[in-house]
Amino acid sequence: MSKAFTNEDRAEQPVVIRHRPPLPEGTPNYVTRRGLQSLRAELATASGARRLELERRIASAVVAMPPADRDEIRFGAHVTTRDERDAIQHVQIVGVDEADPAAGRIAFVAPLARALIGGRVGDSVTLGTPASAEELEIVAIEYDDL
Repeated sequence: MSKAFTNEDRAEQPVVIRHRPPLPEGTPNYVTRRGLQSLRAELATASGARRLELERRIASAVVAMPPADRDEIRFGAHVTTRDERDAIQHVQIVGVDEADPAAGRIAFVAPLARALIGGRVGDSVTLGTPASAEELEIVAIEYDDL
């Protein structure tokens, strides 16, 4: 086999460290209990600049409790929406450190979260995109139990 098809001459691939998005100025670092646990677990194995960044994030973390009115969308809510094509989407509104759109966890500062916050079942919200505006109907709201 030609040496061109082997990995022998390749240097070790660098470790990719997840970039933590900054919070808008003056915005509290809200996290869920799960998010704070994840940050602490990550801190246990971190070193150097990564460790310092995690320590700062943990020190500034504010664990958001579910609201008294669980019929209104707030931080931590699991929200089910239906779009104009009857497609269903499930998301949870979380802190920036735990956001993972592919897993349905969106940061509370994201456009979709901002459109949903304050909504109730039966409400329609408009999500503006660069190409158009999309109407979403809120069909369910749930919160994790403490």
